Amino acid sequence: MNSIIQMDSELNQTNSGFGFFDIYTKNSFKQPARMTWIDGWKIEYMAIADPRTMHNTPIVIVGGAFQNFNSYKYCVEQFFESGPVILIDLPSMGSNQQISNVDTGLSAGSLELPDLSLMLGQWLDIVGIQKVDVVGISLGSVIASFFAEQRPELAEKMILMGVMQKTRKSWRMLLEESLMLMKEQRMDEFGQAVILYLVNHAKLKETRMSPTAKRLFFKQMAEFSNTEQERYEINCNRLLRLSNVPVPQVNTLVACGQFDSFTLPHENANFALQCPNMQFAMIANADHVPQLQRRKETMHLFTTYLKGESIQGLDGIINLNRGQMKNIERRGEERIQVLEPERKLTHRHSDQIANVRIVDLNYFGLWMILEQVSDLDFVAAHPRDLALNLCDDEGAFAIECLIFETSEQGIRALFKHGSFENADRLLRFITRQTQDQNVVETAEV
Repeated sequence: MNSIIQMDSELNQTNSGFGFFDIYTKNSFKQPARMTWIDGWKIEYMAIADPRTMHNTPIVIVGGAFQNFNSYKYCVEQFFESGPVILIDLPSMGSNQQISNVDTGLSAGSLELPDLSLMLGQWLDIVGIQKVDVVGISLGSVIASFFAEQRPELAEKMILMGVMQKTRKSWRMLLEESLMLMKEQRMDEFGQAVILYLVNHAKLKETRMSPTAKRLFFKQMAEFSNTEQERYEINCNRLLRLSNVPVPQVNTLVACGQFDSFTLPHENANFALQCPNMQFAMIANADHVPQLQRRKETMHLFTTYLKGESIQGLDGIINLNRGQMKNIERRGEERIQVLEPERKLTHRHSDQIANVRIVDLNYFGLWMILEQVSDLDFVAAHPRDLALNLCDDEGAFAIECLIFETSEQGIRALFKHGSFENADRLLRFITRQTQDQNVVETAEV
């Protein structure tokens, strides 16, 4: 493996640095990935450039768990306004299928996120690139942040999209639930759940997420091969073990979708506020995947920042000052009261029930109070096995819950959302409740 590393290094030196990049053509994404091996671990990458900007600082894009190189084929032309582009897949990420070390047999699950960022720095040393701008998206934002902490001399500018400093309990429970569904081989539910966690289903009208894109995304998840399932488990567990994301000291842009329900806007803003040299922006009418829903606006934001120009007043971009960032609403959807709050929690494996009174709810979860305090132990013992039973003009339906806080004062729960049909049904229920509340309030006046 060391000879391969040496060959890459010599090739780069022979070409004086910029010859490392292939000139971009419309067929670039049809070419196989290039590879470098480091101690038995495989790095897959593309290095492409436009001749007009190929001598500028390279842009390294570290994507999330589900992105591959093709995810960016409609974005690179905009990035070329700033400089050449490196797309990189570290072991078990993106399209990189490696789940064990070819020399030692060690599982890729043994590589923590800081280990992957160290590997990125090693790789840049090997190919002889001395300064980069880094774009980290979703899971990639964590790797990018660790990279900036470990190798600040290599990082010129940093873009982080969909980032949080500390993981919240409800977020970890959603990841754990997706893993449970996959292990139980409930793959249709798994595919729908992952999409419903990443995509804000309550804001589809605003984000205009295309049904085709959603369907293809679901198909990708539901048809995971054994290797893809193992890679998903590896990346989920890396995130679940994460306790804190370091704050970059370099020039940093933190961005997020206005309606991001996975890494919440206030979490992104709080992360940005910790950065000593930062800018912050929200992409209007987008959620956790602005690069799919608002590609033009997202790419214009990124390239404007990378070129050192002002990001104020860009079309489709919401700029906030520090005071506004500190006061971003923590809850994405307003909680509503229901007209008939007395409901039941049912258990999926038994006939046992718990009567509850709903205090308030929204698409993502609810707060409820047990009618009988004696049911508290039962509810606490079954955090992922209970469903809230609801009824409206369409009839009865149930939404499975993830219970994350229990006390005599109340039960707080997330809705699992493992079904597109049930998600739509709940949205219709909430709309009717809101309309009926307005009718009642009008009548009382």
